[in-house]
Amino acid sequence: MKNINNNCLFCNIPSNRIINENKLAYVIFDKYPVTKFHSLIIPKRHFENYFDIDESEIKAVNDLLSDQRNKILEEDNSVTGFNIGVNSGKDAGQTIMHCHIHLIPRRKDDVKDPEGGVRGVIRAKQSY
Repeated sequence: MKNINNNCLFCNIPSNRIINENKLAYVIFDKYPVTKFHSLIIPKRHFENYFDIDESEIKAVNDLLSDQRNKILEEDNSVTGFNIGVNSGKDAGQTIMHCHIHLIPRRKDDVKDPEGGVRGVIRAKQSY
């Protein structure tokens, strides 16, 4: 791993938490999941902001997103959709300042009205 921050949780993740990886990124289950199988796809290089990701890392992350989606669908046939999200910056809710992408499995009727999806990060704006 290049560009490691010794104080960063994701730069120092225990290897037994890693459920899949490639040369540039890895996958873990979220420690505080929104739903069962909520996963994080994390570039190995330390940088805070998703917008600093390079092309090779985008491909690596997308490959793992797809692989993890397929594994979740094989494991749990109640999954009928996914939310993919990135919190980029403290004002967007980022709490670990190492870029990471959330893959959140969704199931029919897991919330009363899912319309608006990720717009729900600002509750009053979810319905339109």
